[in-house]
Amino acid sequence: MDDLWIALGLVMLLEGAMYALFPNQMIEMMRKLPSVPPATLRLMGIVAVAIGWLVIRMVRG
Repeated sequence: MDDLWIALGLVMLLEGAMYALFPNQMIEMMRKLPSVPPATLRLMGIVAVAIGWLVIRMVRG
């Protein structure tokens, strides 16, 4: 269970860092997001999940 809390903390840290370091770029990205087709967003999500899973597998062995 500790790993889950650590993972959630890291997600919050990275998300917060993006908004703190690049606020204008994040606002612009959010404005453009509705024009991205749902299929593209779905594919990006699947790729992100796959990469995350591979990283976890590499680290955990």
